[in-house]
Amino acid sequence: MKLSRIALAGGIAASTVVLIAGPAAAHVSVQPVGEAAKGGYATLNFKVPNERDQASTVKLEVNFPADHPLSSVTPQAVPGWDIKIDKSKLDKPLEVHGKKITEAVSKVTWTADDSKIAPGYFQQFPVSVGALPEDADQLVFKAIQTYDNKEVVRWIEEPTEGGEEPDSPAPVLKLSAAADDHHGGGAADDAKKDDAKEGDDHKAADTAASTKETHAAASSSSSDTTARTLGIIGIVIGVAGVAFGVLAGRRRSA
Repeated sequence: MKLSRIALAGGIAASTVVLIAGPAAAHVSVQPVGEAAKGGYATLNFKVPNERDQASTVKLEVNFPADHPLSSVTPQAVPGWDIKIDKSKLDKPLEVHGKKITEAVSKVTWTADDSKIAPGYFQQFPVSVGALPEDADQLVFKAIQTYDNKEVVRWIEEPTEGGEEPDSPAPVLKLSAAADDHHGGGAADDAKKDDAKEGDDHKAADTAASTKETHAAASSSSSDTTARTLGIIGIVIGVAGVAFGVLAGRRRSA
């Protein structure tokens, strides 16, 4: 019985549509997977709870900030939901990896196809975004939630620092400090590693060549020394032979 309860709890936790514990924080919110660093890329989860007892959520519209347009917005497919992406022209083009971006995503809409967010449950809608602005501490995503009874809830009120939370607060994404390895940094790091490796290879080649030359010089010097030694020995033997011959001749004469 205990094992069955644990298995049931694990199955519910693993589900995309999850039963919410209570009314606390029961509004549309946004959270990054990991960190959302300035100047980098991140995956965001828009969490949508169902607050009604007699109606299901069938539509979510998320408006992207116009004051900090994002050049890349890619939603992840969610089973049972259709996705529509709206783009708008930018007043000031963005420069991304040497290319000019003249339009950006202004809104993403999820509409229920054969799925709904039933009373007491929530759904997460993942989106990959970037590059995040470097001159902002947060991004505000105004959202609109629609129920199957035609009721519309607008989560568009921007929170104020130090003030009370609005009745219908807009989802706010807090940005962390810029990371050294944000998008684009990896290629530069690889280039540095390749340059360092190439330098090490050159050093190794120079060392090997120097060692080879040293061995060759030592071998040549050894050969010269051996030849000189043999020559001296030969001269000594020759002198000794001449002397022996002279002495032998004198003995015969006597």
